[in-house]
Amino acid sequence: MGLFFLEGGNCYASEQQVLRGTIEVPSDHNTVRGRVIDIYGEPLIGATIREKGGANGTVTDIDGKFFLSVPDSAVLQVSFVGYKTVEVNVTGRNVLEIRLQEDAVMLEHVIVTALGLEKDEATLAYSVQKIKGEELNRVKEVNMIAALAGKAAGVQINKNSSGMGGSAKVSLRGIRSVSGDNQPLYVIDGVPMSNTSSEQAYSAIGGTANAGNRDGGDGISNLNPEDVESISILKGAPAAALYGSMAANGVILITTKKGNSAGQRNINFSTGLTFEKAFSMPKMQNRYGVSDVVDSWGEKENLMAYDNLNDFFRTGLTSMTSVSISYGNENLQTYFSYANTTGKGIIDKNKLRKHNINLRETATMFDKRLKLDGSVNVMKQTVENKPVSGGFYMNPLVGLYRFPRGEDLSYYKDHFETYDEERKLGVQNWHTFTEDFEQNPYWITNRIQSKETRTRVILSLSANFKVNDWLTIQARGNMDYWADKLRQKFYASTATALCGANGRYVEMDYQETQMYGDVMAMVKKTWGDFTLDAAIGGSINDKVVNSTRYDSKNASLKFANVFNIANIVMNSSASIDQRIDQRRQLQSIFGTAQIGYKEKLFLDLTARNDWASTLSYTSHEKSGFAYPSVGLSMLLDKWVKLPEWISFAKLRGAYSKVGNDIPPFITNPSSQINAGGEIQANDAAPFKEMEPEMTHAIEFGTEWRFFQHRLGVNLTYYRTNTYNQFFKLPALAGDKYAYRYVNAGNIQNRGWELTLNGTPVLTPDFNWKTSVNFSTNKNKIVKLHEDLKEMIYGPTSFSSSYAMKLIKGGSIGDIYGKAFVCDDAGNIVYETEGDNKGLPLVEGDGNTVKVGNANPVFMMGWDHTFSYKGFTLYFLLDWRYGGEVLSQTQAEMDLYGVSEITADARDRGYVMLDGQRIDNVKGFYKIVGGRAGVTEYYMYDATNLRLREVSLSYNFSKKWIQKTKVLKDVQLSFVARNLCFLYKKAPFDPDLVLSTGNDNQGIEVFGMPTTRSLGFTLKCEF
Repeated sequence: MGLFFLEGGNCYASEQQVLRGTIEVPSDHNTVRGRVIDIYGEPLIGATIREKGGANGTVTDIDGKFFLSVPDSAVLQVSFVGYKTVEVNVTGRNVLEIRLQEDAVMLEHVIVTALGLEKDEATLAYSVQKIKGEELNRVKEVNMIAALAGKAAGVQINKNSSGMGGSAKVSLRGIRSVSGDNQPLYVIDGVPMSNTSSEQAYSAIGGTANAGNRDGGDGISNLNPEDVESISILKGAPAAALYGSMAANGVILITTKKGNSAGQRNINFSTGLTFEKAFSMPKMQNRYGVSDVVDSWGEKENLMAYDNLNDFFRTGLTSMTSVSISYGNENLQTYFSYANTTGKGIIDKNKLRKHNINLRETATMFDKRLKLDGSVNVMKQTVENKPVSGGFYMNPLVGLYRFPRGEDLSYYKDHFETYDEERKLGVQNWHTFTEDFEQNPYWITNRIQSKETRTRVILSLSANFKVNDWLTIQARGNMDYWADKLRQKFYASTATALCGANGRYVEMDYQETQMYGDVMAMVKKTWGDFTLDAAIGGSINDKVVNSTRYDSKNASLKFANVFNIANIVMNSSASIDQRIDQRRQLQSIFGTAQIGYKEKLFLDLTARNDWASTLSYTSHEKSGFAYPSVGLSMLLDKWVKLPEWISFAKLRGAYSKVGNDIPPFITNPSSQINAGGEIQANDAAPFKEMEPEMTHAIEFGTEWRFFQHRLGVNLTYYRTNTYNQFFKLPALAGDKYAYRYVNAGNIQNRGWELTLNGTPVLTPDFNWKTSVNFSTNKNKIVKLHEDLKEMIYGPTSFSSSYAMKLIKGGSIGDIYGKAFVCDDAGNIVYETEGDNKGLPLVEGDGNTVKVGNANPVFMMGWDHTFSYKGFTLYFLLDWRYGGEVLSQTQAEMDLYGVSEITADARDRGYVMLDGQRIDNVKGFYKIVGGRAGVTEYYMYDATNLRLREVSLSYNFSKKWIQKTKVLKDVQLSFVARNLCFLYKKAPFDPDLVLSTGNDNQGIEVFGMPTTRSLGFTLKCEF
């Protein structure tokens, strides 16, 4: 007999024996007993039985059975996801057998789209991918968005290499904007949230004001993943057009949990403990010892193999515990949760503590015509001694990796400082100079101390009033406030060229308040064969930033190691940066309409007009900018009779135009006052004709499902062209200012996305589900400004063989540097005389040679879920193919002779380069190695295939659990993340990034190593 199983919202076919008969139990006039089954007689586990108009309710057990005490006159409402709800009169009956019929709607997914509007996924004209909250919680990450890596086509996620509490770089369908951050807009329950990062890496050398590169974190990492019900990813501009300029880079919609309406109290508890171990670390040699005090180009000898690296990195530990309570009835629902995250990083003294509290109340009134929804989300996070994300300044890995081989680093661990009798304080102890780049790694972990705290509060309220059967009015308001505080102490004798003799002190406060409100009128109407699903409304988004950063820099401190603002020597060598009520506002009106014909053909139309405060003083200040979109979807299976094995078929296409916000204070810039009263004059002319970036996007796709939805295919082609890029150019002759701003350029992205999902095996005891997502994106700089031959990201005033440049015909992500000189035949040219005879010639001073591009050719994720009775095995393979990355860490290690590759060359007596034997091994690495060496030589293929996630779970038998009369469900899991690389050529993890901004991509400079996580989780339901 054919049977449908409900798995993950889909309906699947299987073979099963029909169960017949009625369960007979002793009767009681106040107690109703029975079971809920489907049309084939199979029990429905977890079906809801609720007394209509009352608070009583229950759910069925593993056998579909239930019992409930109700009055004899009661009416029971019985419901189950994917089945039609029925009402049953109890009068005169004590034993019931209730059969539920499948609801045809269950084969059509309801998905949350822009502005929080729910729509039937089958009707959409654009690509949307829905991901369940369990994907975030199966193998948890401190930053929950990182758990989506490898799980969605067209979504690239890179973690910042700063460790716990770090931010993530998320890009949907490539990089579009030259000046924007290219991050998607995050929306919680229909309302935009802030995802600002207060600071990112400044350069490959060091951070802001020559401090260490700091990752200021992001907003999405503040959320508790246990509160997430589902995520909808709107990857293309057509899907996100309703959000206007905020959503030029796509939208990630987060739907959070709310209280149940079954009249029950559900308590969920989860706790997990994972251990992190650094792996994929540099390969060191142990055969050639110290020479010239600082490097390891000495004679070959039998060295003591000190394991300095593993002794420095400890085993990290992360604990995540969450408890939630869900309660309610059909009129009032409550959801409350608390989560605690604590951890210690792989570097000593690095700690994290995070607390999340969430309360959500939903209510219906006036015969369900008025719906109220309010929530309060509070987060407090503290991170101590967060490592730098990379670079040379204030980085313990520089001294750790350069340290001469055969020497015992433990001496400098125990004696990282010595007492200076003259100064009456401890000073840094190291085997070489410590003015800037290199310092004792244990001095850094003990005497460069930082503490970052973040407090965040998100308040939301919405009211939804049903005027009549076809008109609904909705109003929403939201406040998103967060405050960061950083205090960083550099003790005296820390990098004296960067800190001053008495030390350095940095204190920063950053507060951001975002207020959002919108009002919408929503219409749902049917006229014969036609349907209309429309909304019209307006919104306002107001953001205010206040920040202050004090930094003593080289001005030093008045008294050594006294860390407060009053002790800063406040002259022009110090730094003060302050923003007072920096405000930007976006006012908008919008409308959307979906017109359906016979539930077969759907036309989607959207329009939005934005008025941005950043366009003040321009000719567009009053008119704003309009963003339209149009899409069409056709359900082939409803137009044409297809074979029975084809369950669903759809064609879709869409076009849109959407803008991107621009930086503030460009249209009317002003001068600034620096520390000590120095005036920094504005150097750029006001840009009165500025326009926002504008993205024109098209996409076409098709979706098919086969064999009663057990096999699904989703294919999409897209192309985006982003015009009016924002550039700062040198002024024309005779101009009053040194620079001018212009709108110009055309950045194109085009690619394919493919998602396959299937259930090859589905039986009552054993299930196998699998899905594959594949995406490819090609970025091209079609045009820049006619006066701009190239644009260089980041500073250029330091010695480094790395630069990111934009050049017409190239791509965002192109890396430029130095390369070997080649003749017309492509052969490397060598020096023929002098000290460098036989060594290769090098060109590209000023980083003029293109050596690679950091972007992957394609990405693919492949997951499998095997379920047998109570056991479930899940694993995810994540494959990134193509792209090149630069390792300046390897270049530095080769220069200093500490790497295994230099020892192998010395053992052989030569280096092979492009078929040419080079006998001067040390001379070769002195030319190519180091941060200013030959970029081309240290470019690596970024291709990697990894076992991204593994989870082995066991759900204890419900029959056993129910005997406790307390527990409803218990699951114990072994979890692992980044278990191993199945293929990798780069000497580091190419997925880790120095910065989540546009610059500093495709380069690794003493970044923290990636970690392998192993642990256990326990989940209980009461």
